[in-house]
Amino acid sequence: MFESLSTKLQNITASMRGKARVTEADIKDMMKQIRMALLEADVNYQVTKDFVKDMQEKCLNADIEGSFTPGQQIVKIVHESLSELLGSVNAKIAASSTGFTVVMLYGLQGAGKTTTAVKLANILKKDGKKPMVVSVDVHRPAAAEQLKVLADSAGIECYINTEEKDAVKIAKEGIDKAKYMLCNYLIVDTAGRTVVDDEMMDELKSINEAVKPDEKLLVVDAMIGQEAVNVAMAFEEAIGMDGFIMTKLDGDARGGAALSIRKMTGKPIKYICVGEKIDKIEVFHPDRMADRILGMGDVMSLIEKASATIDQEEAAKTLDKMMSNKFDLNDLLSQFEQMKKMGSMKDIIGLVPGVAGKVTDEQLDDGEVTMNRNIAIIRSMTNKERKNPNILNASRRKRIAAGSGTTVQDVNNLIRQYDQSAKLMKQMTKGGFKMPKGFPGGKLGGFGGFGKRGLF
Repeated sequence: MFESLSTKLQNITASMRGKARVTEADIKDMMKQIRMALLEADVNYQVTKDFVKDMQEKCLNADIEGSFTPGQQIVKIVHESLSELLGSVNAKIAASSTGFTVVMLYGLQGAGKTTTAVKLANILKKDGKKPMVVSVDVHRPAAAEQLKVLADSAGIECYINTEEKDAVKIAKEGIDKAKYMLCNYLIVDTAGRTVVDDEMMDELKSINEAVKPDEKLLVVDAMIGQEAVNVAMAFEEAIGMDGFIMTKLDGDARGGAALSIRKMTGKPIKYICVGEKIDKIEVFHPDRMADRILGMGDVMSLIEKASATIDQEEAAKTLDKMMSNKFDLNDLLSQFEQMKKMGSMKDIIGLVPGVAGKVTDEQLDDGEVTMNRNIAIIRSMTNKERKNPNILNASRRKRIAAGSGTTVQDVNNLIRQYDQSAKLMKQMTKGGFKMPKGFPGGKLGGFGGFGKRGLF
């Protein structure tokens, strides 16, 4: 997400970071580059103008703190300004004091409301809530059925009434059903249009009056650029929003909508969607997003992602096996599979501080391919072979290669690096650690690296 903007801002701030002396000309040149980067990312012109002007004043009037060089201080101001533009603090979703909260989702057709309704319900469910989703879209064919299929796949309670053509009546029925099922959140998926029109707004206003929502969220497609701001302003004027959910930030969106919408409407972004799958939704943290855009990583999101996907009990068992020299290929397979659950390597590496820009997309793609290949190789082994790789003679390796659609050389590379890793762990447990001769770890290769010969 924000890939193009992120790359440009990282290059701009990198050139400034190491400077021991920063002149007014340096600051003005930097601001000019940032202005161009923001406009190219489709950030609203007025937002860009005000943002750069405010940031330039802060930079020119900055007092250099003791632990910072002038260049570092300027980068710090850029980070703080970007975080402020995105919203300063993360805004939480409303929770009614009655214990039953109604959340309305609005948006144009194609923004991803229906999928987002289930994604939001899923993230609430993981947080210990009991949500239900209801479709009041009586215009789009099969809209209700789509919601039902998605909700069922995620184990979310769902109410639809495909025979009823009155959206207000369905909404009321949805409330009654949710309360009967003892749900504490009801997420209402409303109908969209290709454009904002009076008919659409009148229907939404009628539903609002009937259900009196506690939270009104506009689902905005990040890929429509500055038009997203116009859509947001129209909904804000007609209905009044409490916040936004940005979708399709994993695509080729330039990020301008996310950077403009908060400033232009005064309402926060509460969630972002970064993929089609049900779990591809995140709480929006402005400071963390500023870190990502400037290539500073996002350790907290990385920890949260790992905590949510990694089986802690399984991880503890693996660590115990490593420390007792009993780590086998079953354990390695388990590690690969847990990594896959966390997302693509590109997603993970983007959260690691100091790595952005140092690992190419090609290297990440190679690493992804290599990990998938190694998973296939291990799965083609018998359980006996996984537990005791020493029995893998030439004929067994040939069979494994054929079964996994790889080559004998690929199998040999995996086993060789597994053996080297086993030696390394053995030395670590004995103390007196020394890197084995020829071990291909280090910068990007080998166990834990991204080279073509690495494990992943």
